[in-house]
Amino acid sequence: MSEEKEVYQTTTKTVTQRLYAGFWMRFWAYLADLVIIFSINGLLLSPFKFINDGSLIDIGYWTLTGILGAVFFYLYFLLMTKYFSQTLGKMIFGLRVIREDDEPLRWSDLLFREVVGRFLHRVFFFAVFLYAVAAFTNEKQGIHDMIGNTRVVLER
Repeated sequence: MSEEKEVYQTTTKTVTQRLYAGFWMRFWAYLADLVIIFSINGLLLSPFKFINDGSLIDIGYWTLTGILGAVFFYLYFLLMTKYFSQTLGKMIFGLRVIREDDEPLRWSDLLFREVVGRFLHRVFFFAVFLYAVAAFTNEKQGIHDMIGNTRVVLER
């Protein structure tokens, strides 16, 4: 009498528990990023103070250094998040930006998260307080995370 063995193949899906970064961790990482950005802006844009006898170049309502500083601000967050999934401040605190479906970050996600979301936070004076939304949502999402379908997690 022969005994037959049936082998069942099952697909196992590894479920990893995510640890979402809370408000205070994100706050300190953002503060570190601001120090880095303002330091680099100070170094790169200080030569403009010597143009035109020390007076800044005005372009209507804005100055050239203000425009270049803003461009660098948004490019820093956009490019660092796209290529490294984190900024220098997030690297210091061990945080990483991911998509909600764990796929690689796309330009469209990051344009909405880093440019549109941050622009809205900076343009409207009361919108800066909306960063606190991350303290009260289950997945610790800020408004800009919701716009970009992203999450900020702790690295392991």
